[in-house]
Amino acid sequence: MADQVDFERDAMQYTRQLYSAAMRMTRNPADAEDLVQETYLKAYRAYHTFQEGTNLKAWLYRILTNTYINKYRKDSRRPSEVDLGTVEDMYLYRRLGSEESAEAARTTEDRVLDGLVESDIKQAVEELPESFRMPVLLADLEGFSYKEIAEILDIPIGTVMSRLHRGRKAMQKRLWGFAKQRGLLPEDAKRP
Repeated sequence: MADQVDFERDAMQYTRQLYSAAMRMTRNPADAEDLVQETYLKAYRAYHTFQEGTNLKAWLYRILTNTYINKYRKDSRRPSEVDLGTVEDMYLYRRLGSEESAEAARTTEDRVLDGLVESDIKQAVEELPESFRMPVLLADLEGFSYKEIAEILDIPIGTVMSRLHRGRKAMQKRLWGFAKQRGLLPEDAKRP
């Protein structure tokens, strides 16, 4: 059983990551700050229930996600604001190795992604239905495993896998549309 005295030392190291995730969820800096503050308050109050040796980051993300779902999602009557300027590193594909081998290994997909700008990728993520957006954000931006995402969202692993697949497919189609509009695809390119 964790001790609340250790809470600051253990949990506060995740503040920036939680804020970044909260920004992607709420799309508003003030709401993101409120969400993180409420998450830490709930986590502090429940810290005695945290099992030492388990994943504290995943535990905090679960509280963050549940707080968002319970509080901010219901507030859908308010017009949504999109300010994703603070979202870091939204590029989904990276290649490792030397420049020569990287250039030789480049696929059409790589060349298309080079032509897309970060705002296109952000828009594709934002346009995902929330049930797909959350797993995609947790997996592709936060690096959580399927099991951790299942625990955070309180859904079965199979559902996580399905939603990730469907969310990524939807993003692929949207990004294909952006690439087609910009003339980045060959004329005979088939829609995914």
